[in-house]
Amino acid sequence: MADGDSSSTSSSSYGDFKAFRQVTRERLLHEMLRSTKANESKSSWKVLIMDKVTTKVMSYTCKMADITEEGISVVEDLNRRRQPFPAMEAVYFIQPSKENVITFMSDMSGNSPLYKKAYVFFSSPISKDLVGHIKRDISILSRIAALREMNLEYFCIDSQGFSTDHEMALEQLFGEHNENSRDYEVCLNTMASRLATVFASLKEFPVVRFRAARSAMDATTTTTFRDLIPTKFAAALWDCLVKYRSTVPKFPQTETCDLLIVERSIDQIAPVIHEWTYDAMCHDLLNMEGNKYVYEITTQSGKMEKKEVLLEEHDPVWSELRDLHFGDASMRLHDKMSQFGSKNKAAQIRLGRDGNELSTRDMQKMVQALPQYSDQLDKLSLHVDIAAKLNQKIKEQGLSDIGHLEQDLVFGDAGAKELINMLKTKEDMTAENKLRLLMIYAAIHPEKIDGVKSLQWTQLARLSSEDMNAVKNMEYIGAPISKKQSGGFSLKFGTHKKKHGIRKERNQDEEAWQLSRFYPMIEELIESLHNGELSKEEYPCMNEPSSTFQSNGTNGASVRSTNSLVHSVRTSKPASTWARPRHSDDGYSSDSTLRHAASDPMILGKRIYVFIIGGVTRSELRVAHKLTRKLKREVVLGSTSVDDPHQFITKLKLLNAFADLSLDDLEI
Repeated sequence: MADGDSSSTSSSSYGDFKAFRQVTRERLLHEMLRSTKANESKSSWKVLIMDKVTTKVMSYTCKMADITEEGISVVEDLNRRRQPFPAMEAVYFIQPSKENVITFMSDMSGNSPLYKKAYVFFSSPISKDLVGHIKRDISILSRIAALREMNLEYFCIDSQGFSTDHEMALEQLFGEHNENSRDYEVCLNTMASRLATVFASLKEFPVVRFRAARSAMDATTTTTFRDLIPTKFAAALWDCLVKYRSTVPKFPQTETCDLLIVERSIDQIAPVIHEWTYDAMCHDLLNMEGNKYVYEITTQSGKMEKKEVLLEEHDPVWSELRDLHFGDASMRLHDKMSQFGSKNKAAQIRLGRDGNELSTRDMQKMVQALPQYSDQLDKLSLHVDIAAKLNQKIKEQGLSDIGHLEQDLVFGDAGAKELINMLKTKEDMTAENKLRLLMIYAAIHPEKIDGVKSLQWTQLARLSSEDMNAVKNMEYIGAPISKKQSGGFSLKFGTHKKKHGIRKERNQDEEAWQLSRFYPMIEELIESLHNGELSKEEYPCMNEPSSTFQSNGTNGASVRSTNSLVHSVRTSKPASTWARPRHSDDGYSSDSTLRHAASDPMILGKRIYVFIIGGVTRSELRVAHKLTRKLKREVVLGSTSVDDPHQFITKLKLLNAFADLSLDDLEI
């Protein structure tokens, strides 16, 4: 069965470069939906039928208006009873499961099929047996206008990010007693199949590198089944890619990009530390449901009503602010409202000032005072509301002090003394914030949480044994626990974990926001991969690249000289305020981010794909955006799920004694 011809989407031609999400969107809308009306008038409406998975694939990438524009008037669920439209044609976008094929055939069989004709697109490769089953029914075969494999079964969570939608991957792959279980095998193979469709969609053939088991670096280390997860996953993915190379038209026969496969143990701090960028804070502090944010607005009649919005890239203000430190984002928002006020006499009169010094309350008053400008101010008012709520959360939870301690712990400027002092004096700290501090401390100083000390930490922090279970279960993501006779535990990293994970400052400027010091470890790995400095012992290749493959795709010498990793040892402590602007051009500052975004630099090199097994964080997505600008190569970050800190901690608690519970059953 032929895959659709989308050779134009290949990244091999940088002059015609298209971003990851754009390629995905065009394949769904143009290659799939538009192809069904190639020989018909534009007025011919069709029904689109999808299953649970393909509905999510479509909804993450396209809006209903996009689908309607391609001639779809009705969208239906394959697994629900549907109204017949015998005069209309149908487009099926479904997984190639036996159940789905049987349902499709039932729809189109007999003397009264539900639809006049069917265009069938499968999200991943269909078995020869199921194809034969369809072809044997002559009556159905005559009603099929197209039968093709789209090979697109991933979920675009970001312009440069995707998920395989495996929310329970941590439990199913890393959990206690899960080795060789059915859940383990199904999860691993489905992940590999879905990741492979990324490369089939973008017509990419990667150099596959993966994190080796610890025994590869230290022969005295015992290899566990968890250590082998990246190795097994890489092998399963490779099997899929080899099949695609021989079955998908115009699939590259030589390497076109880099792929790095890692798992959550590469960075145990990133999922739990308080991130101070706008995007991360929204998802951490505002109890959002996915990207949905609910807030109240005052109508022109003076009534309060709830409004739901999606914080996504179609909102230009969100796109501008999301990767900025909250201090930068607040100043940027303040400037926008001030500029609006200075240009509108009505705003100045109502506020009784010149518009140059606006508090968050002033901005809210401005929005309410100018209903006639509601269209202009709609997006700004949304983010004014968000900024006000975030500021309130920061004050209520004392997050500035907590954030300072977290980052001081990470960079070796604080230890047990400072942590004990905060746990003793900050009595109103939430249980989750205490737990996050202890998890960071355990990741950095595992030797200081042993049997007796573990009980002491539990009592000092006034946490339950269930809460502390999250600390103990760090064992399953790279912190081996040595059981003691006392019944307690100690955390020890493998020998390849140098300096207990304490990080070095990177290009730190004295004018920087102190609470932006933290960076995810994935940033170092991607830069090392780009520079050709990633250890082949620790990160071996499934396939040695051909002699003509050059990873960065440009003049290697010039790229390495301008983008080599710089570590600076900390000599003076930045001022202890999170509200200090940064002037360094490291890709995170307000001016730097917007300047690079506006210039939209040409992509010069081959794509870098990174896949993290066990969940990705908002800070790691931000790294993909930053390094794309810096390296001039699109960095695409994939994972099994996107987790905020609360979700991650909840999942950790499921890894041993709570394996029979669901995520809904267990709360912090």
